[in-house]
Amino acid sequence: MKKHACILGILILAACGRVGEGLYELDAAYAHLGADFPLEPPFDYSSSAPDYITRDNRLDMDVDDRKATLGRVLFYDKQLSLNNSIACGSCHIQSHAFGDTSQQSVGLDGGLTSRQSMRLVNTRFAALPAMFWDRRAINLRNQVTQPIQDHIEMGFSGTGNQPGLDSLLAKLQGLPYYSELFDWAYEQTGVTINKQRLSQALEHFVSSIESFDSRFDEGFATVGEIQGQYSNFTPAENRGKFLFSAPPQLDNENVRTAGGAGCAGCHRPPEFDIDPMSGNNGVDKEAGNPGGFDTTNTRSPSLRDIFSTNGQINTPMMHTGNFLEFTTIVEHYNEVIPDVNNRTVDGRLVRGLTSVKLELTSTERADLEAFIKTLTGNNIYTNERWSSPF
Repeated sequence: MKKHACILGILILAACGRVGEGLYELDAAYAHLGADFPLEPPFDYSSSAPDYITRDNRLDMDVDDRKATLGRVLFYDKQLSLNNSIACGSCHIQSHAFGDTSQQSVGLDGGLTSRQSMRLVNTRFAALPAMFWDRRAINLRNQVTQPIQDHIEMGFSGTGNQPGLDSLLAKLQGLPYYSELFDWAYEQTGVTINKQRLSQALEHFVSSIESFDSRFDEGFATVGEIQGQYSNFTPAENRGKFLFSAPPQLDNENVRTAGGAGCAGCHRPPEFDIDPMSGNNGVDKEAGNPGGFDTTNTRSPSLRDIFSTNGQINTPMMHTGNFLEFTTIVEHYNEVIPDVNNRTVDGRLVRGLTSVKLELTSTERADLEAFIKTLTGNNIYTNERWSSPF
């Protein structure tokens, strides 16, 4: 009798609609995202970071598959902008290592962002949890809703004629597919969509975006350290690795006489995250305003996937977005010449009042670029779990 009742119950549930493992209705979600969208089961969003990656700034334990799935939908949904024209994924493009090909990103009404949009590669795997070039967000969860609440970017700013975030939360609550997805992700019925849950879901998704299948990773896994020759590298790549990792030896006039370029002092392998104690790097102009002055930019994205798999730069570089070729990056660091009013340049670039002069040869510059290209992975550009579901 009990067996027949159980079967009858399952048939009734099936007749009422497609349901999740926890009996959460998902009809609207499947109708909006497609019958094959991976909800039951969801994609696996757990990290595959190798053991030698030790820096991890996540607030919680590993990424939750359901929350990351919800975050993926939110990340690519233009409903999160006031006029339904901009999504997070509009400025953080998978085919460009989740960065923007524009020097400044274009907002919902055509306005431009105040800085170049960072690539979202391995945001989790860094000692510094703060986000944005100027570190104004204390961590990723604090950061993910700020573009939504920006008057230029996505428009729920609560300033001028724009409504605040509460208006967006009500909008999402009124969309049947989000009512279902939030219930499913948080495994309870009647979930209220609030800022905390919105931030958490987006943070789980962005935290999962990672790149650890580069030629550098292959070499490091074999040798076990940054030093030494990697058998899978060309001579130029090995020379570039030395230049990147070895500090320069300087004479009394701060001119390099031996050693490397010392890049690893700030961009620390194997994560290639920014040293939390870094000062600004001497790029002290404002994005889109060469006459402006801005010394607050002391964070950078990971140096992984600066280049795409085709050998081209993924995005414009630096907070100004006006470094369009890697050669201009090397030229900048060859001798940093900051504004005379810039008193907070990192001490590894300027000693006292004198800039460090690396005097890199053309071969050394090419070798550094060759090494940086070994930091490019493959999976990040094509993995469906990070792609747009729309």
